[in-house]
Amino acid sequence: MSDEQPHGGRQGLGYGHISAKWGWFVALGVLLIALGVFALGDVVAVSLASVIFIGAMLLVGGIFQIIQAFMVRGWGNFAPHLLGGVLYVLGGLLIMDEPVQGSVVITLLLIFALIVGGAMRVAIALRHRDMAGWWLLLLGGVVSLVVAVLLFGQLPWSGLWVVGTLIAIELIMMGVSWLQFGLTLRRLLR
Repeated sequence: MSDEQPHGGRQGLGYGHISAKWGWFVALGVLLIALGVFALGDVVAVSLASVIFIGAMLLVGGIFQIIQAFMVRGWGNFAPHLLGGVLYVLGGLLIMDEPVQGSVVITLLLIFALIVGGAMRVAIALRHRDMAGWWLLLLGGVVSLVVAVLLFGQLPWSGLWVVGTLIAIELIMMGVSWLQFGLTLRRLLR
Protein backbone atom coordinates (compact mmCIF):
# COMPACT_ATOMS: atom_id res chain seq x y z
CA MET A 1 0.00 0.00 0.00
CA SER A 2 1.45 3.33 -1.04
CA ASP A 3 1.69 6.47 1.09
CA GLU A 4 0.92 8.60 -1.96
CA GLN A 5 -2.57 9.98 -2.45
CA PRO A 6 -3.97 10.38 -5.97
CA HIS A 7 -3.44 14.14 -5.99
CA GLY A 8 0.15 14.26 -4.78
CA GLY A 9 -0.60 14.56 -1.05
CA ARG A 10 1.42 12.44 1.31
CA GLN A 11 -0.83 10.70 3.75
CA GLY A 12 2.17 8.98 5.32
CA LEU A 13 3.28 12.36 6.70
CA GLY A 14 -0.07 12.83 8.43
CA TYR A 15 -1.43 15.58 6.20
CA GLY A 16 -4.32 13.59 4.76
CA HIS A 17 -6.67 14.03 7.69
CA ILE A 18 -5.91 17.74 8.21
CA SER A 19 -5.75 18.90 4.59
CA ALA A 20 -9.52 19.36 4.56
CA LYS A 21 -9.15 21.72 7.54
CA TRP A 22 -6.79 24.09 5.69
CA GLY A 23 -9.24 26.98 6.12
CA TRP A 24 -8.92 26.85 9.91
CA PHE A 25 -5.16 27.28 9.67
CA VAL A 26 -5.59 30.19 7.25
CA ALA A 27 -8.16 31.79 9.57
CA LEU A 28 -5.84 31.35 12.56
CA GLY A 29 -2.99 32.91 10.60
CA VAL A 30 -5.08 35.89 9.51
CA LEU A 31 -6.36 36.39 13.08
CA LEU A 32 -2.84 36.30 14.55
CA ILE A 33 -1.54 38.72 11.92
CA ALA A 34 -4.42 41.09 12.69
CA LEU A 35 -3.74 40.84 16.44
CA GLY A 36 -0.05 41.53 15.82
CA VAL A 37 -0.81 44.59 13.71
CA PHE A 38 -3.28 45.76 16.38
CA ALA A 39 -0.59 45.23 19.06
CA LEU A 40 1.88 47.28 17.01
CA GLY A 41 -0.65 50.11 17.15
CA ASP A 42 -0.18 50.45 20.93
CA VAL A 43 2.94 48.63 22.05
CA VAL A 44 2.97 50.48 25.37
CA ALA A 45 -0.46 49.11 26.35
CA VAL A 46 0.57 45.61 25.21
CA SER A 47 3.81 45.89 27.20
CA LEU A 48 2.01 46.92 30.38
CA ALA A 49 -0.72 44.30 29.97
CA SER A 50 1.84 41.54 29.42
CA VAL A 51 3.89 42.67 32.42
CA ILE A 52 0.77 42.54 34.59
CA PHE A 53 0.08 39.05 33.21
CA ILE A 54 3.66 37.99 34.05
CA GLY A 55 3.16 39.35 37.57
CA ALA A 56 -0.06 37.37 37.93
CA MET A 57 1.71 34.20 36.77
CA LEU A 58 4.46 34.78 39.33
CA LEU A 59 1.84 35.29 42.04
CA VAL A 60 -0.05 32.11 41.20
CA GLY A 61 3.19 30.13 40.82
CA GLY A 62 4.40 31.42 44.18
CA ILE A 63 1.17 30.48 45.93
CA PHE A 64 1.38 26.95 44.54
CA GLN A 65 5.04 26.69 45.53
CA ILE A 66 4.20 27.73 49.11
CA ILE A 67 1.42 25.12 49.22
CA GLN A 68 3.82 22.53 47.81
CA ALA A 69 6.43 23.41 50.44
CA PHE A 70 3.93 22.59 53.20
CA MET A 71 2.75 19.43 51.40
CA VAL A 72 6.27 17.93 51.30
CA ARG A 73 7.61 19.45 54.51
CA GLY A 74 9.27 16.19 55.55
CA TRP A 75 11.43 16.18 52.40
CA GLY A 76 14.03 18.37 54.06
CA ASN A 77 13.93 21.32 51.64
CA PHE A 78 11.05 23.12 53.27
CA ALA A 79 12.80 26.46 53.86
CA PRO A 80 14.17 26.93 50.29
CA HIS A 81 10.81 26.00 48.75
CA LEU A 82 8.93 28.30 51.10
CA LEU A 83 11.38 31.14 50.49
CA GLY A 84 11.16 30.66 46.71
CA GLY A 85 7.37 30.74 46.85
CA VAL A 86 7.35 33.87 49.01
CA LEU A 87 9.77 35.60 46.62
CA TYR A 88 7.58 34.69 43.64
CA VAL A 89 4.50 36.06 45.42
CA LEU A 90 6.28 39.29 46.38
CA GLY A 91 7.75 39.70 42.89
CA GLY A 92 4.36 39.11 41.29
CA LEU A 93 2.65 41.61 43.56
CA LEU A 94 5.36 44.22 42.97
CA ILE A 95 5.22 43.80 39.20
CA MET A 96 1.42 44.03 39.14
CA ASP A 97 1.50 47.08 41.41
CA GLU A 98 4.15 48.87 39.31
CA PRO A 99 3.96 47.51 35.74
CA VAL A 100 6.07 50.37 34.33
CA GLN A 101 9.01 49.50 36.57
CA GLY A 102 8.34 45.82 35.89
CA SER A 103 8.63 46.41 32.15
CA VAL A 104 11.94 48.22 32.72
CA VAL A 105 13.23 45.27 34.76
CA ILE A 106 12.17 42.81 32.04
CA THR A 107 13.87 45.02 29.44
CA LEU A 108 17.05 45.01 31.57
CA LEU A 109 16.93 41.19 31.65
CA LEU A 110 16.52 41.18 27.86
CA ILE A 111 19.49 43.55 27.51
CA PHE A 112 21.58 41.26 29.71
CA ALA A 113 20.59 38.23 27.61
CA LEU A 114 21.46 40.09 24.40
CA ILE A 115 24.87 41.07 25.78
CA VAL A 116 25.70 37.55 26.96
CA GLY A 117 24.42 35.89 23.78
CA GLY A 118 26.07 38.45 21.50
CA ALA A 119 29.43 38.25 23.29
CA MET A 120 29.37 34.45 23.15
CA ARG A 121 28.65 34.46 19.40
CA VAL A 122 31.42 36.98 18.75
CA ALA A 123 33.89 34.89 20.77
CA ILE A 124 32.87 31.66 19.02
CA ALA A 125 33.05 33.32 15.59
CA LEU A 126 36.53 34.73 16.24
CA ARG A 127 37.74 31.39 17.53
CA HIS A 128 36.49 29.60 14.39
CA ARG A 129 37.50 32.03 11.65
CA ASP A 130 38.79 29.10 9.61
CA MET A 131 35.22 27.83 9.05
CA ALA A 132 33.09 29.01 6.15
CA GLY A 133 30.41 31.47 7.21
CA TRP A 134 32.07 32.39 10.50
CA TRP A 135 31.37 36.02 9.75
CA LEU A 136 27.58 35.41 9.90
CA LEU A 137 27.95 34.32 13.50
CA LEU A 138 30.12 37.36 14.15
CA LEU A 139 27.55 39.63 12.51
CA GLY A 140 24.73 38.13 14.57
CA GLY A 141 26.70 38.67 17.75
CA VAL A 142 27.54 42.26 16.86
CA VAL A 143 23.89 43.00 16.02
CA SER A 144 22.83 41.61 19.42
CA LEU A 145 25.39 43.80 21.17
CA VAL A 146 24.35 46.90 19.23
CA VAL A 147 20.66 46.27 20.00
CA ALA A 148 21.52 45.83 23.69
CA VAL A 149 23.44 49.13 23.74
CA LEU A 150 20.61 50.96 21.93
CA LEU A 151 17.98 49.57 24.31
CA PHE A 152 20.09 50.45 27.34
CA GLY A 153 20.65 53.95 26.01
CA GLN A 154 16.88 54.45 25.71
CA LEU A 155 16.03 53.27 29.25
CA PRO A 156 13.57 53.73 30.89
CA TRP A 157 11.54 54.55 27.75
CA SER A 158 12.59 51.39 25.92
CA GLY A 159 11.04 49.42 28.77
CA LEU A 160 7.65 50.76 27.75
CA TRP A 161 7.72 49.52 24.16
CA VAL A 162 10.15 46.59 23.92
CA VAL A 163 7.95 43.86 25.39
CA GLY A 164 4.89 44.95 23.39
CA THR A 165 6.89 45.19 20.18
CA LEU A 166 8.35 41.70 20.64
CA ILE A 167 4.88 40.27 21.33
CA ALA A 168 3.44 42.01 18.25
CA ILE A 169 6.25 40.72 16.03
CA GLU A 170 5.82 37.21 17.41
CA LEU A 171 2.07 37.31 16.71
CA ILE A 172 2.67 38.46 13.14
CA MET A 173 5.37 35.85 12.49
CA MET A 174 3.26 33.07 13.99
CA GLY A 175 0.31 34.25 11.90
CA VAL A 176 2.35 34.24 8.70
CA SER A 177 3.56 30.71 9.54
CA TRP A 178 0.04 29.34 10.10
CA LEU A 179 -1.26 31.14 7.02
CA GLN A 180 1.47 29.58 4.89
CA PHE A 181 0.82 26.16 6.44
CA GLY A 182 -2.90 26.42 5.67
CA LEU A 183 -2.27 27.45 2.08
CA THR A 184 0.17 24.55 1.68
CA LEU A 185 -2.48 22.15 2.99
CA ARG A 186 -4.92 23.60 0.46
CA ARG A 187 -2.47 22.84 -2.36
CA LEU A 188 -2.02 19.28 -1.04
CA LEU A 189 -5.79 18.78 -1.04
CA ARG A 190 -6.06 19.50 -4.75
